[in-house]
Amino acid sequence: MSPRPASTLPERLWTLEQTAEFLAIPVATLYKLNHKRTGPRFFRVGRHCRYDPRDVQAWLLSPQCQPG
Repeated sequence: MSPRPASTLPERLWTLEQTAEFLAIPVATLYKLNHKRTGPRFFRVGRHCRYDPRDVQAWLLSPQCQPG
C-alpha cells in the first residue's frame, strides 16, 4: 500500500480510546482486532496505535466487518 499524499491526510488521527468509542466497542475488543489484524487499519506512533477516521469508516462498510 503506497503512502497517501500529504494533502489527503486527516487533520487528526484517532486514539485507541476514541476509535473504540466511535465503534461502541470495548477497548479490549479493539486490541483483539488489532492483534488478529481483522480490525480497521492502524498506524504505530511509537508505542501507540492511531487510526485514520476514514479508514475506520471504510472498515465498517467493508465485508470484513460482518455483523454477528
